[in-house]
Amino acid sequence: MAWTWRFEKSDGTETEPALQPEEFTTQGDAESWIGEFWKELLDGGADQVTLFDDTTKIYGPMSLRAEQAEQTEQSEAAAEEA
Repeated sequence: MAWTWRFEKSDGTETEPALQPEEFTTQGDAESWIGEFWKELLDGGADQVTLFDDTTKIYGPMSLRAEQAEQTEQSEAAAEEA
């Protein structure tokens, strides 16, 4: 299995990343990489990412903008409480 990231603009269109990642052998390795390089990816034009295990979408799109991601998490938590 290969874990890969899809890099997207905010409208969901795919874009080339500022840094080209490898194919990762574990989900943890893929997530560690995105955690280390998210700012460079954001500065390079990617607004969000989606994680795949081979061709299976695991999650995403996930914003690379910290304040936007935090707002989304708060909205989801509020919806679950309602």
